[in-house]
Amino acid sequence: MKVAYIFSTNLAHFILNNMIIPQLEKGTHGADVAGMFFFGDDTFLLVRGNDVGERLSALAKEKSMLLMACDRCAIERRIDGDLVEGAVVGCFPDLYKALGEAGIDQAITL
Repeated sequence: MKVAYIFSTNLAHFILNNMIIPQLEKGTHGADVAGMFFFGDDTFLLVRGNDVGERLSALAKEKSMLLMACDRCAIERRIDGDLVEGAVVGCFPDLYKALGEAGIDQAITL
């Protein structure tokens, strides 16, 4: 199964750091993750130097996974030019296009 995660909760750091990332690193997640989209303050997770973002960047490169920050959220927080390698900014049309091409089975909002 191919999934995409949309993060819009104040628990995103906890969920990624303690559950999803370790499972992806060990190969035990149980689903292929096509991409992750970050809203609001969750976009800070993708800033260079953030441990979660750096680990996601490495996983994205290894697994061809999309990492996208909401463009408006990133611009408002002045981090749009300071994201981890491979992360992009975009809006819903960009997300739909990228995920449509990836052939996801489920989008999960956390």
